[in-house]
Amino acid sequence: MNTVALAVTDGMLHYELSVAYEVFGTAPDGVAAPWYRLDVCGPAAVRFGRFLLEPDHGLDRLRYADTVIVPGWDDVDGDPPADLVDAVRAAHEAGARVASLCTGAFVLAAAGLLDGKRATTHWAHTEALSARYPRVTVDPDVLYVDNGSVLTSAGKAAAMDLCLHLVRLDHGSSIANTAARRLVVPPHRAGGQAQFVTTPVPDRADHPLAALFPWVLERLDHPLTVEDLARQARMSSRNLGRHFRSVAGTTPLQWLLTQRIRHAQELLETTDGTVDAIAAATGMGTATTLRRHFNRTVGVPPDMYRRTFRAQIHPAANDGP
Repeated sequence: MNTVALAVTDGMLHYELSVAYEVFGTAPDGVAAPWYRLDVCGPAAVRFGRFLLEPDHGLDRLRYADTVIVPGWDDVDGDPPADLVDAVRAAHEAGARVASLCTGAFVLAAAGLLDGKRATTHWAHTEALSARYPRVTVDPDVLYVDNGSVLTSAGKAAAMDLCLHLVRLDHGSSIANTAARRLVVPPHRAGGQAQFVTTPVPDRADHPLAALFPWVLERLDHPLTVEDLARQARMSSRNLGRHFRSVAGTTPLQWLLTQRIRHAQELLETTDGTVDAIAAATGMGTATTLRRHFNRTVGVPPDMYRRTFRAQIHPAANDGP
């Protein structure tokens, strides 16, 4: 069982803390795979906003966790608490995967975990993070950054995106989607998507993309092109790109590829279809094309992904008494 430890201290932001607690603390209904064991670790009772929290363990417990989550904290102008910084560094040195939510990135930077790495935080604090820690490559335009054993997210909703990304890494896309459905949030937003989009969803029912999105999702097995999307939306490809950037924070082609890869993940987890059949069902055309894009996006080939993350929502029947 993967142990997740929340590293808490005075001044933690309650939204990010509650997001992590909600995602990792409760298994979605119907998921048979072992869920996480969640430990809240801090230096005695800690206060954040109007709330007082009694941790389960001291900060020294972080080094025994598989994953350490550092929520945001409110005082980005001051130095993070030394005991928290030391405990997070020790946990990473012991082999833990460490992820920060929002301004928790300042803690990771103080611990030296972001030196020479790309990272992000809430867009309002990216300049401060870059100025204080010049060895960190701060990217202000993404939702989260995955460096393997060290991950950082932007603020608020992006904290949820990163937590679900971790669930997806550990349990696969199908179970992560089940968790997202329970939380009533979008199942997946790519980490490279822009933090701030002027209109995150179409603001009118008659917006051309409001009807386009479901139309595309029902036809992922078709070899759709950007020109096809533009024709369906009754606009030029250039105009479509402008609308996509304002609504989805990415290009039409990248959005379409993301939907194809997500659908491929679900099919790999929940069906016995061959890679060729899944390539056809997702509009990729050939297994070679699917393998190339899947490996580039997910980090492993489709066959390995299936072996690792095969969905186990319905456990096999036990023939014994």
